[in-house]
Amino acid sequence: MNTRYFIATLALAVSGAAFAAGNHAHGDDHKPQHGGIVAGTNDMDYELVAKPNAITLYLRDHGKAASSEGVTAKLTLLNGTEKSEAVLAPAGEGKLEAKGTFKVAAGTKVVALVTLPGKKPANVRFAVK
Repeated sequence: MNTRYFIATLALAVSGAAFAAGNHAHGDDHKPQHGGIVAGTNDMDYELVAKPNAITLYLRDHGKAASSEGVTAKLTLLNGTEKSEAVLAPAGEGKLEAKGTFKVAAGTKVVALVTLPGKKPANVRFAVK
């Protein structure tokens, strides 16, 4: 009985180590690469860089820039009771951008609705620090 328990525990530990190594092997890096805020859904990471004159959303798939071709994104910015929206457009490989005047400060909450070609829309939430 002790041998079975030991084998089951060993098998669980080995499978957990393999799973952790698999995630690392994909090159997932959930740290900001552009000085923004990172949030993730499934295999995609989104990095939001919000400035008063431009908002940029970087797309990463397993740590590498993802194609922005055909991607649509709409942001809702929430500042207390104030609500504003911005539509982002592709602005080069792996990024979407909107230029204009935006109220972004510590405490601003941003909800991004991102649609990748052929996939269901992803709802990604950020909190500006």
